[in-house]
Amino acid sequence: MMEEMIVKDSNGTILNEGDSVLLIKSLKVKGSAVTLKKGTLIKKIRLTSDSEEVDCKVENMSVVLKTCFLKKK
Repeated sequence: MMEEMIVKDSNGTILNEGDSVLLIKSLKVKGSAVTLKKGTLIKKIRLTSDSEEVDCKVENMSVVLKTCFLKKK
């Protein structure tokens, strides 16, 4: 049985599947001209196999974001 992985945001708050988060820094999306602005609300995050990354949809793109740039809403 796999041990439960704990995913935390930049403040150490535990993130769960489906949470909403805010960006704490503007980020450029690799391979795209899009920049995600600081304060952008991202809904319904999905946890990945890496405890430092979450999968989400932003502006109709599927992106993987580092948890160090996120704050739980």
